Amino acid sequence: MVTDIFSSMVFDDATMEARLPKETYKALQRTIKQGKHLDAQVATVVANAMKDWAIEKGATHFTHWFQPMTGVTAEKHDSFISPKPGGKVIMEFSGKELIQGEPDASSFPSGGLRATFEARGYTAWDATSYAFIKDGVLCIPTVFLSYGGEALDQKTALLRSMEAINRQALRVLKLFGNPDVTSVKTTVGPEQEYFLVDKDDFDKRKDLIYTGRTLFGAKPPKGQELDDHYFGAIKPRIAAFMKDLNDELWKLGILAKTEHNEVAPAQHELAPIFTTTNIAADHNQLTMEMMQKVAKRHNLVCLLHEKPFDGVNGSGKHNNWSISTDTGVNLLEPGETPYENAQFLLFLCAVIKAVDEYQDLLRITVASAGNDHRLGANEAPPAIVSMFLGSDLSEILEAIEKDAPYDSHEKEVLRIGVHTLPKFQRDATDRNRTSPFAFTGNKFEFRMLGSSESISCANTVLNTSVAEELRQFADVLEDAEDFEVTLHELIRKTIAEHKRIIFNGDGYDASWVKEAEKRGLLNLRTTPDALAHLLDKKNVELFTTHKVYSETELAARHEVKLENYCKIINIEALTMLDMARKDYLPAMAKYTAALSAGISAKLNAIPDVDCSYERDTVKCISALIGATHRAAGKLEHDLLEAKSITDNVALADFFKTVILEDMCSLRISVDSMESTASTESWPVPGYGKLLFDVR
Repeated sequence: MVTDIFSSMVFDDATMEARLPKETYKALQRTIKQGKHLDAQVATVVANAMKDWAIEKGATHFTHWFQPMTGVTAEKHDSFISPKPGGKVIMEFSGKELIQGEPDASSFPSGGLRATFEARGYTAWDATSYAFIKDGVLCIPTVFLSYGGEALDQKTALLRSMEAINRQALRVLKLFGNPDVTSVKTTVGPEQEYFLVDKDDFDKRKDLIYTGRTLFGAKPPKGQELDDHYFGAIKPRIAAFMKDLNDELWKLGILAKTEHNEVAPAQHELAPIFTTTNIAADHNQLTMEMMQKVAKRHNLVCLLHEKPFDGVNGSGKHNNWSISTDTGVNLLEPGETPYENAQFLLFLCAVIKAVDEYQDLLRITVASAGNDHRLGANEAPPAIVSMFLGSDLSEILEAIEKDAPYDSHEKEVLRIGVHTLPKFQRDATDRNRTSPFAFTGNKFEFRMLGSSESISCANTVLNTSVAEELRQFADVLEDAEDFEVTLHELIRKTIAEHKRIIFNGDGYDASWVKEAEKRGLLNLRTTPDALAHLLDKKNVELFTTHKVYSETELAARHEVKLENYCKIINIEALTMLDMARKDYLPAMAKYTAALSAGISAKLNAIPDVDCSYERDTVKCISALIGATHRAAGKLEHDLLEAKSITDNVALADFFKTVILEDMCSLRISVDSMESTASTESWPVPGYGKLLFDVR
């Protein structure tokens, strides 16, 4: 039964209440809900109860589970064993071990926050996220800090951003007369797309093994043209994987809700129910890990790369984001009274203004070598950030901006704080799949995220930028002589100044690029283009004002992102060279030699026999062998040149403009050979086998 296994491996609130003394439980709840300091004595009691529970579940070790700037998770296992006189052992777990750990930080990306020889780093318990058991290990969610206190992870900044938006939202809500609200949290539901391929086929592809995507591959006769995979019947082998995956996720308290086939062959999606943002980030990291682990049980491999196959849809991660109070009010939900609607409009305007003013930051949060292949490919949102609100809500905002009636039938001008909003079709707003940032009735769906990326960075920016706009709004409204008049003018002015970001049309249409340029919107097509804006003055001020990142921490992330981009492309280029020279060229040389020998044999047997197929094939592939050899030589030469570039900005630009072009040229010649050669002669499984073999 799902109800029996759900959260069975989680030290959740119900387990805490059952296993902790009443006063200890209350003290821990104050820490979780109010951020109160947890003293050592309470921590010791919690640790002992956590240890006893974990041992009962079969755990022998514990770890501080954290999220460094690698994009994946990290853990170092320590056993509960402690020596006892007489050569025996006891099982112990102290409050100090619960609260703080000290893993080696020297081998994690830091962007210069610490030198290579400086090994010390610290993990600190995030009490707001439940501990859980995975593979017989008690995992304690933590943040990860340097010796100097700088954030070395993804989560610290996320928690800081949640506090920032909580602080500013409470200021605004107080002005609207909400005395019962004591905290505001953002919630997220990240939809996860992925591919499943047969492990035997995967093992024969160096590109998939080393890079997560196919660097070569001719298009098969059939792809996704018939739209027959989307929401199609789930094949037995995939269904077995999904059932197994659900069981594992439910044990970990992850609210896996919806699963289905996606658009591309072999592509699928899993969507969870909403939860608090930092917990959602933890759960998404666990989901990706479990997808890959469970897939192997079924002799499958889960591909999380944003574009594993050329010519078919890539994989993203829709980040459904909203803001809620501890009293159960969704602040992006239109209300029933004039004041509720005014409150909704103000928070909506805060998001509109944030997305417009910090469109560069939102683009940066989804910037990666992998996602560059996906964004703007008529399968995902374009690289231009815009916001979809739907026609009804857009018309309401236009009426407010112009102080005009909402429609021809209405004679009265809408006054904020006085009139109730006209009813609009909220359920009909989630129809524009080309929009990067779409309002879907009571939440915003940020659709640009790549499938392999942590959701922490994107939500850190969303939380912080909206917090900044709420801060500015609160500053104005707190000093207002006439609250309603000032509120109306503030909303009207915000709509007028930031409506350029609202676009309800087709983001795939080429005309939108020109229109966006006219509006002054950014078109940051590649990761280096986007990263050039990370350290802009306004962006540094945003993060430092709200104490989400220091200047040093922000500079470090700029460096890490650039390094990661260059390293990924370098690995891909080296893999292409390896495959071209060790697999494709030898195989095709052997194939053409066999064909040539066949021609001689046939002509010896029958002098006037037709050998046009063999001759034409040998001629064609021989020409492509030469083109492949030359393209590989140029790529190798340019990679050597790249080694002499020491500046990361210049190096990233070189990889973008030179190396990627070399890689494209090499791929064209190899893919052309695959289209001409026999299946038996080709050294690796092709797209047809990879995409359609799992049944």
